Amino acid sequence: MQNIRNIAIIAHVDHGKTTLVDKMLHQAKLFRENQETGDLILDSNDLERERGITILSKNVAIRYKDVKINIIDTPGHADFGGEVERVLNMADGVLLLVDAFEGTMPQTRFVLQKALHLGLKPIVVINKVDKPNCRPDEVHEQVFELFFNLEANEDQLNFPTFYGSGKGGWMSDDWKKPTTDISALLDGIVSFIPPAPIEEGTPQMMITSIDYSSYTGRIAVGRLHRGILREGMPVSLVKRDGSIIKSKIKELYSFEGLGKVKVKEVVAGDICAVFGIDDFEIGDTVADFENPEGLIPIDVDEPTMNMIFTINNSPFFGREGKYVTSRQIRDRLFRETEKNLAMRVKETDSADSFMVYGRGVLHLSILIETMRREGYEMQVGQPRVILKEIDGIKSEPMETLIIDVPETFAGKAIELVSQRKGEMLIMEPKGDLLHLEFNMPSRGLTGLRNAVLTATAGEAIIAHRFRAYEPWKGNIPGRLNGVLVSMETGSATAYAIDKLQDRGWFFIDPNDEIYAGQIIGENNRPDDIAINVTKGKQLTNMRASGTDSNVRIAPAIRFSLEEALEYIQEDEYVEVTPKSIRLRKILLDENDRAKRRKQLVG
Repeated sequence: MQNIRNIAIIAHVDHGKTTLVDKMLHQAKLFRENQETGDLILDSNDLERERGITILSKNVAIRYKDVKINIIDTPGHADFGGEVERVLNMADGVLLLVDAFEGTMPQTRFVLQKALHLGLKPIVVINKVDKPNCRPDEVHEQVFELFFNLEANEDQLNFPTFYGSGKGGWMSDDWKKPTTDISALLDGIVSFIPPAPIEEGTPQMMITSIDYSSYTGRIAVGRLHRGILREGMPVSLVKRDGSIIKSKIKELYSFEGLGKVKVKEVVAGDICAVFGIDDFEIGDTVADFENPEGLIPIDVDEPTMNMIFTINNSPFFGREGKYVTSRQIRDRLFRETEKNLAMRVKETDSADSFMVYGRGVLHLSILIETMRREGYEMQVGQPRVILKEIDGIKSEPMETLIIDVPETFAGKAIELVSQRKGEMLIMEPKGDLLHLEFNMPSRGLTGLRNAVLTATAGEAIIAHRFRAYEPWKGNIPGRLNGVLVSMETGSATAYAIDKLQDRGWFFIDPNDEIYAGQIIGENNRPDDIAINVTKGKQLTNMRASGTDSNVRIAPAIRFSLEEALEYIQEDEYVEVTPKSIRLRKILLDENDRAKRRKQLVG
């Protein structure tokens, strides 16, 4: 029988979780000699590496002193709550990783609350104690307070604490006494985290994630709660709705190091991957063939935002993308909902557009970014919060917003949040920074991060988490300025842009290809205006001395995907292709837009 520990790692974005797991793999000698050790192994997805955040949870397993430790990496961001729910279902304990300077952060709190609620045993790791200005003892007090506020039980409050540096590769039970490796932490995991309980009886395995291989297709991953699974064994699949499908296990895999190894059987308590079962979803149970008993399916936080996805019908359609039809976009979106529990897709009245529901702008923008990298071309509308009627009152999702900012900039940050209907709850010093907490509507967060970072010279640390549905807080002022819209299709000329610079700021450079109806800049007044930037200079046979070299054009403003989504209004789309992000009006023709404006006013 195997001695197994299943442990999930919880940490805020950038507190060093992925680096620590890499060090555990080093310690367990799970590297091939020639493997490059500078790369982060867990954040394997390009997007995760670029942003330094974990989006998808992953499993790795190490062996230490005859104990198999399954380590499950969890996303730190509240937008990926769907991932968190199912990951914690596989664990018996959690490793809470906290930065020795920043202390506990809202995203940490979100996942920890779920872990404590499930009764998991915690170990606290205070990381980065070698950084200047760190305050390990204060942070330890803070963590205890957080556990107390989250109603941890007595056993959970009595948590062991380790200090160290993931980057430096050492852990100790006293931060003033550095060691040479992280074996103190691994010993702690073996002694403090309870072994996976081994229940006798018929097999029960909850499917908590889906792996995909281009050779074999979909593979069900989950933790075996009871009994034994064997290769070639007939089983029943108990669906979330209670219906039962008879099936057979073709192959079984166990996690070992960074990969999976084929095994003949898996015992209760271990995390495994099952191939051969058809038509399964996350939350289904693999159970006994003759006496199937389903486990209680996972509950997932409801989506709070929605956004329209539609085919690209701009004049530049099909130039850069490989997948452009509504059927291809539809298949890809429905494929996403199979593994992304917190996302929903609904078909609309139009055959070409779909309504996608998610946990926040980041959650939805990660999907869009992933799709464009896969070669999809599409258009997306303005993100909107999902409103509900609660006891006959119109209600909207509210968030707890936390901003840590230097005192000199605090006034600007408070002003920006107050404009968006944010109410201050807490204001207290935290090291050199001022710690501010607000209760604010989810829709007020759209575009707030950029505004706060600009106003605080990039010094603010911003985080938020979903709180609850509360009565509607009234209108929030949107974008104050109108936009500059192109009248013509063609190439932008330096001459025309130069002549129109006093109108506002441009999003395009000279020689960029543009089309009629594309948004090419921001007006410095509240209304939209249509302009022609494809005009060339009228050439004459008269020579003017020295006027042509005076063209000085301000650099174009370039939007990232999130910035573009936060910028657009309800009559605008973001056109997303593998190479470009463009903003456009939904109605490309100026006359159509004028008619629409008249209808709205009338």
